[in-house]
Amino acid sequence: MSVLQDNCPSKPFSVIKSIIERELEKPINEVFSSIDENPLGSASIGQVHRATLLNGDNVVVKVQYPSVEGVFRGDVRTIKMFCQIAQPVHVPALEEIEKQFMTEFDYQLEAQQMDEVRINLLKGGLANGDDSSPVIVPKPYLDLCTKRVLVMEEIKGEKLAVGLKRDMERHAARMGKTTEQLMLEEEKLNKEARKKKILRKGPTAEEFDKYIAIFDAQRKAKNFMSKLNNIFVAWWMPNSSWRTYEDKKSLPTNYASLVDRLFEVHGHEILVDGYFNGDPHPGNILLVKNDKQNMQLGLIDYGQVKRLSDKDRHLLCRLVIALADDNKESIVNLTKQTGFKTKSMNEDLIYKYSKVYFDEDYPKITDGKHIQLFLEDIQKQDPIIEMSKGEIVMVSRASIMLRGLAHNLQQSRNVAKLWKPIAEGVLRRET
Repeated sequence: MSVLQDNCPSKPFSVIKSIIERELEKPINEVFSSIDENPLGSASIGQVHRATLLNGDNVVVKVQYPSVEGVFRGDVRTIKMFCQIAQPVHVPALEEIEKQFMTEFDYQLEAQQMDEVRINLLKGGLANGDDSSPVIVPKPYLDLCTKRVLVMEEIKGEKLAVGLKRDMERHAARMGKTTEQLMLEEEKLNKEARKKKILRKGPTAEEFDKYIAIFDAQRKAKNFMSKLNNIFVAWWMPNSSWRTYEDKKSLPTNYASLVDRLFEVHGHEILVDGYFNGDPHPGNILLVKNDKQNMQLGLIDYGQVKRLSDKDRHLLCRLVIALADDNKESIVNLTKQTGFKTKSMNEDLIYKYSKVYFDEDYPKITDGKHIQLFLEDIQKQDPIIEMSKGEIVMVSRASIMLRGLAHNLQQSRNVAKLWKPIAEGVLRRET
């Protein structure tokens, strides 16, 4: 379903132009000096165009399609009907997600949420707003945002999936293989790992840095040879070819650092700020590479921001610590306090539910099963009557999404162990 993130069929620009002018109540040329008629991407509820404001600022303009809210409600109703018959384990979560997702259709609210997250991360030192910043959150132009139009700062980056695909293509070329050959080999290794009920582990952040340093040395040597060629050969011999130079953007991405950074940022949003993006799928993550720092992460799309009360935030901090310490009694008691209920209140299964929703889905917990099949199996043993509170459900959703990305990059993590120092710091300062 990744096609729904930015590859849906787009609307003609004439339709987009009329929506913008109607929402901003003025001709488009009184707002933008230029706007690209070809969309950067087209998602399921709207599309995005690159533009320049009259003051010269480069921005992107997000425009919502008409009537999409009604279509969404119908789609969710259909999914719920299907799950009630075929996969009842997902119904309680779907009901909570349906309530939470209605904020997706108010771009003015999304702009305000984006700005608050950006300011929180600036205060926390995780987003400095310059080339040295580990994370970039775009600045919204609040005076140009309405229910169906959102104008925000442009981040010069590429979607995470695009950057990772390019890394894979370069890696295959270095090994003298095609991308297809490399993918087949990887899938074979993945199948063997699943059969053995183990997780494949990629390099650590330090190993990645050494690997990248080797390629950086090769890049510099190649550039030096190109320079010699261009000065002493190509300049004097017209029939000789000029060689191009490689910049640092061609270097591989440190996947381990990328995963750690994503968990750190979202752990801070949830446990420190109590204000977090509940929809951190790969389509909402940009890779930004520059000459000062090999990698920055651009975090976009804030339609699913949720606010935790201090009480719930402190409860989550205690649950994170219990999960990290694998304190079964505390895990069960704290999970019950989130509002989670099952038919029989089987404590062994509540423990497993909590581990999978908030912490980990390693083979030792899921018996090597896919997370969905595992949840369906324990649902048969002790059905969920009520999920945790809506905002806490979205914390579990964010945790599962981030872990899914980490698994695919062979960088699986225990969320609770990563977040435990953050949780301890919060409780020490605030309680």
